[in-house]
Amino acid sequence: MSIGVVGCDNNKATENQPKVLRVGTTGQSFPGSYKENGTLVGYDVEVAETIARQLGYQIAWTTSDFSGLMGQLEAGKLDTVANNFVKTAERQKKYNFSNAYLTYASQIVTSVDNKDIQSLDDLKGKTVAGVLGSTHVTNLRNAFPDNGVTIRTYETRDGAMSDVMNNRVQGYVNSRPILLAEINKRKLPLKLVGEPLSNEQVTFPFAKTAEGEQLLTQFNQKLQELRQNGQLKALAEKYFGSDKVLEGTQGK
Repeated sequence: MSIGVVGCDNNKATENQPKVLRVGTTGQSFPGSYKENGTLVGYDVEVAETIARQLGYQIAWTTSDFSGLMGQLEAGKLDTVANNFVKTAERQKKYNFSNAYLTYASQIVTSVDNKDIQSLDDLKGKTVAGVLGSTHVTNLRNAFPDNGVTIRTYETRDGAMSDVMNNRVQGYVNSRPILLAEINKRKLPLKLVGEPLSNEQVTFPFAKTAEGEQLLTQFNQKLQELRQNGQLKALAEKYFGSDKVLEGTQGK
């Protein structure tokens, strides 16, 4: 009860100060949340700031590692998190989630020189790289349950990406938005192969309180407006070089 009261007071404007929204992020997740010349920027950051501004809030940012953000959200020290926060069945037991503003799907890419690889079927019998222990490798195994592809795992994504660009492997799996952002920024000679292997939805989480439900309603309304007026598309193209990251988010 005391947490709910404190949170409510924090969000109320005083006579000379704007309403404050307490938002957490890592500041280390390109292109969603990262530092540029000492300033916090990124897709998730800018979506949150646009919504907050339109709702009359000023954001008080908290940066921490992801586990720290989770702890502060659960303790009521944050109103929400803007940092690739994927909606899962387990997390829905604790939080309410806004509609999605990004699809964090697992995606395979290949070298642009591989003209014969245009679909997932074309990868059968080929080798696909992934980072050891990542959910993307799990999604890859699920997509090819008959061991139709050989999976080669790497300790870091740099090694996997280097090998796919040099055609030492014929595919590489990672998050679709991250891949699009890196291809766009670094002009990498890579192309997407087929449809995503999964459909994780990136959303804003809110506490299951009256205040959290009010913020949830406000955020959903603004997200819909940003879709309709093209602002969400513009931000996606700014940070990812493509609005493909929005596919499958409408009304979810």
